[in-house]
Amino acid sequence: MPFLHLKTYTLQYQTWGDRHLPPILFLHGFLGDCNEFEAVCELISKKYHCVAIALPGHGQTIVQSGDEYYRMEATAQGIIEGLNALQIRPEGLVGYSMGGRLALYLALHFPDYFSKVILESASPGLKTEAERQVRQERDRHLAQQLITEDFAVFLKNWYEQPLFASLRQHPGFGELCDRRLHNDPEGVGRSLLHLGLGSQPSLWHRLQDISVPLLLLVGEQDEKFVSINRQMEAQGVTAQLKVMPNCGHNIHFENPKGYAQQISAFL
Repeated sequence: MPFLHLKTYTLQYQTWGDRHLPPILFLHGFLGDCNEFEAVCELISKKYHCVAIALPGHGQTIVQSGDEYYRMEATAQGIIEGLNALQIRPEGLVGYSMGGRLALYLALHFPDYFSKVILESASPGLKTEAERQVRQERDRHLAQQLITEDFAVFLKNWYEQPLFASLRQHPGFGELCDRRLHNDPEGVGRSLLHLGLGSQPSLWHRLQDISVPLLLLVGEQDEKFVSINRQMEAQGVTAQLKVMPNCGHNIHFENPKGYAQQISAFL
């Protein structure tokens, strides 16, 4: 699997489709890696050159400096450096959950790099400092569990959250969990501390500043994020919301065909 050797990161990445086709950049969520969107990318690889990057702390991506390079600002800059090294300007930027929050940040700060942006089960962060402090404390506790306890037990407990109820019923759920175990617990713990929901700045007040077309994808069974994304659609001038039937939080895994169709139609 190829790597991009940058000043502060060694970024693991994966590609599908001819590099002369219009490029799409994919950013996975917490505990994922650069193969997270494999099923979707294979479906659209005859039309698009799909590029997926493993975020800091995930897969085999290496952070070569301090913990500040796990943070959103530095991670976004590293992704832009990676795109420059690959000499591509993505026609589409796709981000899921944690990767969706990062994609939103990229759309705001580097709009010239992306023609259209698709956010799956994402949010602009927490609205208040009090909420962020509570979440930071929770993330610190979870990161400590990742470092000190059995990783398989952590995964089992993580996916017991109501957010993943429909995912647990999917026939491929066991395989997904096995792939998650390939991550380094300490790396994903650092990512949770510094790129997690509690650490990122709120982007709610910036939604009206987004200039690129924005597609918000949520699963109908993911009631929390349906509510969040309805608010995002109301505040974002360029945003349109699509609620996917019979899906929860992880749409690209639960319905890759429908997901691929949404990407192709939007682009």
